[in-house]
Amino acid sequence: MHVSELTLVDFRSHRNVAIELTQGSTVFIGSNGQGKTNLVEAIDYLARMDSHRVSADAPLVRVGADCAIVRTVVKRDDRELQIEIEINPHKANRVRVNQNVLTRNRDLVGIVKTVVFSPEDLVLVKGDPSDRRRFLDQLVVMQIPRLTQTRADVDRILKQRNALLKSARGRSGFDTNTLDIWDEHLARAGSQLISARLDLLDEFAPFLSESYANVAALAANHRRDVTAVYKSSVEGIGESRDADEIFQLLRNALKSHRSAELDRGVTLVGPHRDDMVLSIGDMPAKGYASHGEMWSLALALRLASHALLRRDGDDPILILDDVFAELDSGRRSQLAELVADTEQVLITAAVAEDVPDVLSGTRFVVNDGLVSADE
Repeated sequence: MHVSELTLVDFRSHRNVAIELTQGSTVFIGSNGQGKTNLVEAIDYLARMDSHRVSADAPLVRVGADCAIVRTVVKRDDRELQIEIEINPHKANRVRVNQNVLTRNRDLVGIVKTVVFSPEDLVLVKGDPSDRRRFLDQLVVMQIPRLTQTRADVDRILKQRNALLKSARGRSGFDTNTLDIWDEHLARAGSQLISARLDLLDEFAPFLSESYANVAALAANHRRDVTAVYKSSVEGIGESRDADEIFQLLRNALKSHRSAELDRGVTLVGPHRDDMVLSIGDMPAKGYASHGEMWSLALALRLASHALLRRDGDDPILILDDVFAELDSGRRSQLAELVADTEQVLITAAVAEDVPDVLSGTRFVVNDGLVSADE
């Protein structure tokens, strides 16, 4: 799978850009703030209709414009797909595939698969549980696109349930029947999402172990194992992968925490409270790993994601966003060797010399929102 054409209209800093891309590596070179990351962000947006940089669509539209357009041609085996997304900050986005308007925008999810590695990925190791949950859920959705709706359902149910809990704080004689209904909804949707996360981690584990060993091969401690373990807010979840059993455990936990939740006005257990605990050797990575180990582990998480998705058939587009400047020469060479056989690698860099020669490929210069071929 690779993108052969990219057109942007009023996307971020780009008023109007049209470029042709090829298989192999493509490098976008430009100083900070010139718009190089915006180009790869647009391609990544195709995969989930979600940015890896911001949580809302409004920042994606150029200041002063009503909407932004991302238009691409994606080649997949012997097929060619024309995909266009019209991003509207104040109304529903519009998606077309081969000129046909999708009735449900979420049907686009999974058609294009991307994996992005950026300096911000250090939060996967040292950040909050929410960062690791987002990582898990994005990978789950890439594998099983229909779970996009399940994930949205969980968010919607939590919002409604928290609003109900907040309104009930300090009220005597509160009728809990409505809360019972929301408990049922959250337990049902939440159990499906948790079950998918657990299944994913089972599949993900060998890829993560191998990727970390490859990335950290230059370090003295590279023989130490790395693990990723699901930590649930509900006792007993994790021992079973069965969604029905998880449903019962989650529903019971909601009931047992009801008094505390009514006091605090917030949902205290569920998929939104879970975490993925990363360990190197016998120690948790968060708080104990060195800076180099954290970089190696963050990169391994992304490379393992790429390997897992590749196993399912398609070779996902790999995006390396401004990462080579953060790596020493040894890790640069190691990373270049690990990704050299990927069908399409898109790279951003402030300095061309930071990118190893094996990934030089096609080069573009990005300056003040303008993109030109590097002669």
